[in-house]
Amino acid sequence: MVAAGVLKGLHLLMRGSVLFMVGGLLTIVLNLLQVQRKVTLFPPEVMITMFQSAWWVPPACGAGAAIIGLMYPCLDNKLGEPHRFQREWSSVMRCVAVFVGINHASAKINFDNNMQLSLTLAAMSIGMWWLFDRSRSGFGLGVLIAVLATFVTQLLVYHGVYRYTEPDFLYVRSWLPCIFFSGGVTMGNIGRQLALYDPTIKEKVE
Repeated sequence: MVAAGVLKGLHLLMRGSVLFMVGGLLTIVLNLLQVQRKVTLFPPEVMITMFQSAWWVPPACGAGAAIIGLMYPCLDNKLGEPHRFQREWSSVMRCVAVFVGINHASAKINFDNNMQLSLTLAAMSIGMWWLFDRSRSGFGLGVLIAVLATFVTQLLVYHGVYRYTEPDFLYVRSWLPCIFFSGGVTMGNIGRQLALYDPTIKEKVE
């Protein structure tokens, strides 16, 4: 019994570590894209000493990614609804590519107004969920993640940690929840795929 608990904890730690690293890496890449396009602006001293003043950003997002990636297969297991749609690494990689593409679109594509951009990204995010997830639990968690993450971002902007160049929705950009929703779907897919290699839950997932 003790050995089984230790084994389960070890596999949980391994999956969480992989999700943490992936989340941190994606955060660095996508944040640099936003800064390059001048969508977000850090104070000058933060940009000069990025890894000294804002060192906590990639670890914080990595921790959030780990929690999200572990929650998805756990919720599937609790609800008794194993996720069997698109269960291969090639699909996960395509999901990551689409997520990066949505972020790139939010920074680079110019629309007449923010409402058009927000509606476009919302459609793309829901389409991404339909292509790579299609589960009720995945959609619900994605919405919850979008709401909570947007609220936390608003608090950070309010306290001057960084700012958006053209805020149009309570200190932030109105399309931000779409980015968080698609990010939740992406990390959820990665977490579900990693769970396939965990012998302590493999039978339940399949």
